[in-house]
Amino acid sequence: METDKNLSSLDTRFYQDAETFFSANIPYGLTYDDVSLATLYSEVLPSDTNLETRLSDSLQLHIPIISADMDTVTESAMAIGMALQGGLGLIHYNMSEADQVKAVARVKNHIHGLIRDPIKASPDQTIEDILKLIEAKGFSFSTFPVVDERGTLVGLLPGQIVKERHKAKTVQEVMSPRDQVHTIAESALGENPISTADTFFNEHMDIHKLLVVDDRDCLCGLFTLSDIERITGESHNRFKVARDERFRLICGAAVSAARTAADKVDQRRLIDHVGNLVDEGVDAIAISTAHGHTLGVGESVRLLRNAFPSLTLIAGNVTSAAGVEFLAEAGASAIKVGQGPGSICTTRVVTGVGIPQLTALYVASCAAVKKGVAIIADGGITQSGDIVKALTLADAVMCGGLLAGCKEAPGKIVEINGKLYKEYRGMGSIQAMQDGSAARYGHTQSRKVAAEGVEALKEVSGSLDSALTPLVGGIQSGMGYLGAADLQSLKRRVRYIRVTAAGLNEARPHDVIEVKTTKGTH
Repeated sequence: METDKNLSSLDTRFYQDAETFFSANIPYGLTYDDVSLATLYSEVLPSDTNLETRLSDSLQLHIPIISADMDTVTESAMAIGMALQGGLGLIHYNMSEADQVKAVARVKNHIHGLIRDPIKASPDQTIEDILKLIEAKGFSFSTFPVVDERGTLVGLLPGQIVKERHKAKTVQEVMSPRDQVHTIAESALGENPISTADTFFNEHMDIHKLLVVDDRDCLCGLFTLSDIERITGESHNRFKVARDERFRLICGAAVSAARTAADKVDQRRLIDHVGNLVDEGVDAIAISTAHGHTLGVGESVRLLRNAFPSLTLIAGNVTSAAGVEFLAEAGASAIKVGQGPGSICTTRVVTGVGIPQLTALYVASCAAVKKGVAIIADGGITQSGDIVKALTLADAVMCGGLLAGCKEAPGKIVEINGKLYKEYRGMGSIQAMQDGSAARYGHTQSRKVAAEGVEALKEVSGSLDSALTPLVGGIQSGMGYLGAADLQSLKRRVRYIRVTAAGLNEARPHDVIEVKTTKGTH
């Protein structure tokens, strides 16, 4: 732990570093409300803090928040929103494998930068062929570059020509010929292709598409004006949008360790499904179960690591150093920590098993540092202060209930006494298991099993942006109080003290009648 010259010997007796504090509290398990963080000398303004974090060598987030892989929290709309705010969405697996692949594709194709493999037409196709293609694929565009059998650019098919009245005509008859099509050489894109394209569109106000060709005049990319405007507009965002190296939004997906009739991991099915997700550009795969320190999860992680060496693999959940070591050795990049702390999870009540979250994070983080893997705090987050405490030990947090009321969440809306609520349920609830999540809890079917979650309602809130803004602001404020410019220094500088029930009450608004509350920060 970092030694702060502004800490007196008296301070260090009362406000202790992680190793001293958690060791001194053995054998008690502590969670967020049991602990407070000591204020430290600071030269850091909250607005200057850096919240970037890494889940692997290839996956960086600009805010350390992940939306949970729950069927009432994260589908494509939530994953898109999380990436636009700099975080990550994990698309749940309580849907068909084909639907999950489509959901990932919707995120990855939400806003293009340079479209490396644009949809093309050939000169001998008819307009009727193009109309059928648009209908079959659900394309929202009707302008297509035209290439010959060698991939050479020969023209551009304008959208205004692609109409039923022209269906009998061939593409070659109606396309704009090559000498009328504006292009740019791939070698001329420079180090900032987006800036190059933006300059082109500024200079050519009547053109909405810019085709990229190689030195043989073969089509190798496409920019659209609408995408460039959206991307350049991101400079006004509070945080960078989380993008991959091809300027696509980042996206994660959860998968289950599917079993064969012989109760073995279905290796071929798992590899094929993850392969399809990788083909769509998925950035992270989570092997997501309630109990991650198991033979099946270990086999699944090893299988995927061997098949996809560079893919970010998230595995869990565990609450022990042994569990972290087991999954890290199997090939996990990041490990989820938490069993039973979620607001709709009843694992600890039903099974008697689970560790209070902050102690679990400390033990897991000690093993994670030695193994060089990231830790994700999963569950129990009710306010921004909990996130600050979690990030003193973890690299990111996973949120479910805090985001379930957002318009981007897929839960059904119900009205009760004039108020709107969204369905929010634990993945261990009977209904969720019937819909496909039983394997997450070690069951092959959902009948006659003990549920480990409940079905509930969350009041409808606003947009994801309105939910994340106070959470992120609270994290930055907490870092300012601790003099931590980034998440790495937050871990080094933190000092803890245990609080009593009276201390917890003192920390909350008291002896007043509240007329307005601010969710997420207090």
